[in-house]
Amino acid sequence: MKVALTGTPGTGKSTIAELVDAGFKVVHVNDLIKDGYNLGRDEERSCLIADLPKLSRYVKALKGDVILEGHTAHLLPVDTIIVLRASPTALRERLAKRGWSEAKLKENIEAEALDVILVEAMETNKKVYEIDTTYMTPMQARDAVLEAIRGTDRYRPGSVDFSEEAFL
Repeated sequence: MKVALTGTPGTGKSTIAELVDAGFKVVHVNDLIKDGYNLGRDEERSCLIADLPKLSRYVKALKGDVILEGHTAHLLPVDTIIVLRASPTALRERLAKRGWSEAKLKENIEAEALDVILVEAMETNKKVYEIDTTYMTPMQARDAVLEAIRGTDRYRPGSVDFSEEAFL
């Protein structure tokens, strides 16, 4: 089984992926992108451009149970997508602590408020789960992810809405 653990930066993907101990190998997609699975740098946005066809070939060749962690993981060939969410207020705090510029803060907060990653995930026609990590401890979020991997109906998409918080 291949699971995408995705979401806007700051939602807890990396932390939670490392806590999931269910026999899954964890692959950090951003590390792959830094290690050559990219098409170069987007200077305007100050980031690397993911080479999705090359990443997809890599993922297809993976054997066994794998969690692909990263904010582009939902764009790869996986069986299940788990979208981690967090309130724009929480994201602003988390990303500001990382020293992100105001422009990058705004871009990511707006993406979260507009459900950009969730919408992209839903367009794949894969099984999708949505977990709001805003007030969860890392262990609670890990348990929710494990529940989603097992196939619960508890985290069906559409229950999280941060649009008013971000745009009022």
